[in-house]
Amino acid sequence: MQETTISKNAKLLILVASLGYFVDVYDLILFGVIRNASLASLGLDKDGQLSEGLRLLNIQMAGMLLGGLIWGILGDKRGRKSVLFGSILLYSLANAFNGMVQDLTVYAILRFLAGIGLAGELGAGVTLVNESLPKEKRGYGALFIAGTGALGAVTAAYIASLSTDPEWWRMTYYIGGAMGLALLLLRIGTMESSLFQNIEKSAPKGNFLSLFTDSNKLKRYIYCILIGLPVWYTVGILVLVAPELSKAIGVQGEIKAGTVVILCYAGLSSGDFLSGLVSQFLQSRKKTIYWFVGSSIILMGIYLLVHGLSTTIFYFLCFALGFSGGYWAVFITMASEQFGTNIRATVTTTVPNFVRGALILITLGFKFLMGHVGLIYAALIVGCICNFAALWASYMSEETFDKDLDFID
Repeated sequence: MQETTISKNAKLLILVASLGYFVDVYDLILFGVIRNASLASLGLDKDGQLSEGLRLLNIQMAGMLLGGLIWGILGDKRGRKSVLFGSILLYSLANAFNGMVQDLTVYAILRFLAGIGLAGELGAGVTLVNESLPKEKRGYGALFIAGTGALGAVTAAYIASLSTDPEWWRMTYYIGGAMGLALLLLRIGTMESSLFQNIEKSAPKGNFLSLFTDSNKLKRYIYCILIGLPVWYTVGILVLVAPELSKAIGVQGEIKAGTVVILCYAGLSSGDFLSGLVSQFLQSRKKTIYWFVGSSIILMGIYLLVHGLSTTIFYFLCFALGFSGGYWAVFITMASEQFGTNIRATVTTTVPNFVRGALILITLGFKFLMGHVGLIYAALIVGCICNFAALWASYMSEETFDKDLDFID
């Protein structure tokens, strides 16, 4: 009879992975929140803060793309547990040293290193948890990981607002580094996945190129990436450009970027918890994604096309849009379940980072369309492409709710 209870070791893994992703998201969002303050401290004017800030963000994203490959392959070759330790250690140290920077060159190097470190924790954590839980309860692990992680963004925005000291941004980095290093103490008691330990030695492990040389694998991989696009479209366009979009649609009052970020990620956290529960109740990953992406399309239409909203309603829409993107937990779980043990960590680590990296293409498309159809319709067109691509990819993907993960690709 198959074990259906969650072991103490699995509970510890969920705790470590959840807190690891919390610190991960804290650092990921923190840079966006204190970007201007840190660059002003380094002597840049407003124009320089915008251009240099975008450059540093792209450097960080490049680090995440590279890190996704490195940690994913290592997770399949050396084990999921080692990646948890290495990624947390790297981004924690990079975080702490970020608080000491005195010039842009060092800042860029540290954001690149932080990006590499940030890329590994989520994929390794989800893979390890999924392989350690009974198949009927895998959704619970992912919902705690993603839900707790999203709260890291809320915490970053809150801590950044605690002081008006122009050098406070340094302390926010120190806090993030300290949280990550403290987390390593919890990691000591965790155990490696038994599925990984029992895999045949002759099985090819972590062969990233195999995803592109086999048409079946390639289709599954692309579908996984497309499913996640609406989440980062919402964060990267609707949320980060909220001050400009709110003016374009005539919102009655000034919209504060920090408040929008807090509300969006509070919604993401709530949505992650609910989407995991919904997938358990429906016993379907795909149906859950349909519901959340469908609601995202409706909310996007209201957000962009209904003019003259009050600040209260606009802020509520930011929370609701975050909530609709809260299927991140289900999306990552589904990606993990699509592939065999010998390449599962590679897929689960690279997919969310490629989705984040896709924000570069989403932003380029948005900027291109702005010159032809204006701010509002550029956001609407790009949003429709992302959301309908996700629905199509979900439809084309295999339902994996109760799939046995003891197989190789």
